[in-house]
Amino acid sequence: MAVKRPSLSYRKSGVDIDKANTFVEAIKPMAASTRRPEVLTGIGGFGALCGLPKGDWKEPVLVSSTDGVGTKLKVAQMTGLYEGLGVDLVGMNVNDILTLGAEPLFFLDYFAVGKIELEMMKKIVSGIADGCRQAGCALIGGETAEMPGVYPAGDFDLAGFTVGVVERSRIIDGKAVRAGDAVIGVASNGFHSNGFSLVRKALPSDFLREHAEEVLKPTRIYVKPVLSLLKKEPVHAMAHITGGGFYDNIPRVIPKGLGVRVHMGSWPVPRVFRWVEEKGGVATREMYRTFNMGIGLIIVLPKDRALKAIAHLAKHEERAWVIGEIVPGEGVTLQ
Repeated sequence: MAVKRPSLSYRKSGVDIDKANTFVEAIKPMAASTRRPEVLTGIGGFGALCGLPKGDWKEPVLVSSTDGVGTKLKVAQMTGLYEGLGVDLVGMNVNDILTLGAEPLFFLDYFAVGKIELEMMKKIVSGIADGCRQAGCALIGGETAEMPGVYPAGDFDLAGFTVGVVERSRIIDGKAVRAGDAVIGVASNGFHSNGFSLVRKALPSDFLREHAEEVLKPTRIYVKPVLSLLKKEPVHAMAHITGGGFYDNIPRVIPKGLGVRVHMGSWPVPRVFRWVEEKGGVATREMYRTFNMGIGLIIVLPKDRALKAIAHLAKHEERAWVIGEIVPGEGVTLQ
């Protein structure tokens, strides 16, 4: 007599399709809150449709980026504070394409989990929607992948993707940078989403839990203030200060034969960086090569326009300072 075996199912294998569908339904209103006029479809389909914004475009160029939030995820898991991660995910992408002068049009996320945990995941997607609203782009789709065996229950990873548009003649590519240009630094919110492997080594777990809200402050999204600035001032270059800090990011947008002199002390460095430097015994150069040190975005423009640019940013509640200048040479010099 044959032995009847219990029926196997996808759910018993660790993947709950019904719960995934519940999650998609829960986030549809969040996505709808970010909608732009160009978006033609909602989330849930096999693909999303988005047209170009209306306007007098002559040669529109699409600009794209993809990024994640790194090991900041681990600190969020440790402390149970997930809300800011979605803002981080959007910020890391839209700030990147902003440096080329692009307006972000839409955003997609990839959410990989060991097991679907609805409340935690809704908090993160709520943050993604918040970040999209701050950037003025639409959350038009994404993917939620439940992968037991790849990720343990409670573990997850995030990636994001954005596409924006810029007029070809208005692309900011650094070619206009000249010696004597001013270097403006726009304030960050703290660590943003870089350097957390070092943060976790330097700061004890109990210290991280005690100061979790300050350590986990979400990435500032500079899109709307800077797009407004670009309509008024002749910006020559911009750099998003992420992994690689000052030393690796600023030279990416400066022509060969030119360097940047940065004046330390010309802006206030948030105390979270002092914590890492002092408790971890981290050298100054390593700090400026790993972290943003309180400057999330660099803007290069003619010296005589610097104060007007700072005043314009202040009207949009962004703090900024002249922190240096373009000089003959190569690389970044801190003095």
